[in-house]
Amino acid sequence: MMETLIPAGDVVRRFIVENRPVRGHFVRIEEAWRALRLHRDYPAPIRELLGQAVSASVLLASTLKFRGTLTLQLQGHGAARLLVSQCTHDFRIRALVRVDEQRLAEAGEAAEAAALTPEVFRHLVGKEGRLAVTVEAAERDMRYQGIVPLAGNSFAECLEGYFASSEQLPTRVRLAADESHAAGLLIQQLPGARDAQDDLESESAWRDAQDGIGAVRSSDLLGSPVEGVLLRNFGQRDLRLYAGSPVRFECRCDPRRVASLLRALGAAEVRDVLEEQGTVTVTCDFCNRPYRFDAVDVEGLFAADGAPHAPTSLH
Repeated sequence: MMETLIPAGDVVRRFIVENRPVRGHFVRIEEAWRALRLHRDYPAPIRELLGQAVSASVLLASTLKFRGTLTLQLQGHGAARLLVSQCTHDFRIRALVRVDEQRLAEAGEAAEAAALTPEVFRHLVGKEGRLAVTVEAAERDMRYQGIVPLAGNSFAECLEGYFASSEQLPTRVRLAADESHAAGLLIQQLPGARDAQDDLESESAWRDAQDGIGAVRSSDLLGSPVEGVLLRNFGQRDLRLYAGSPVRFECRCDPRRVASLLRALGAAEVRDVLEEQGTVTVTCDFCNRPYRFDAVDVEGLFAADGAPHAPTSLH
């Protein structure tokens, strides 16, 4: 069963196998993906790794019921020494990669590769590293974190390892990204068999779902309508595809937050920077937006009334 078509870009959608404990989520982002990288110029394999991570964070958030922020963090000893992707419960995304330029240069041809092969993936993340998923739920003042080693040869394999270790849910994942799109597909087997016969049928549905996702190509994720992807690869089962939720880029940096950060550094240190450079500039790591404070702004930061002043020279 398929519901009314909605635009394929910048949306995450859920689907289930009718009457069987198998569910899935599909995400594709276009405008949000380009907006996220508007002020960044990453090499192709780094860009693809970031796109896969962003898609993964949306897929992870879509499997949860919470109000807050999910943070996916990859930390290793390769060229991509730190990658952070955040997705809120209502699918507002932001992300960044810290690139070790020396290790990127040492990677040689791998750094210029057009595809994120297992070899290139390992060059980027290194031989040791970890994947951490942190969920901060505002309504319960709850913070949960799961950490697993980067044991796979792709981001998808590492994510499957996270689900096996931290969630104990059989999960398969496909991820893809290019210059214009980032996309992902996730399927999960849920508990729910009522008796032995039902268990056999549920296992059969899960095997079919695994065969289906195994046949999905990157080009399908990036360019085909979700309805077509599901019909081609999971068509032997009755599926229910639900209406989607929009995904959008939104950096949560704010002039007053930046002002408060500078106040925390102290007047002496901030004034030393002002004297040396003429202005104090703080650039957001996520969106690369500069916040510039001139002499008047700096004096306003440390005014006697104690209230943090936003810069007048925001660009």
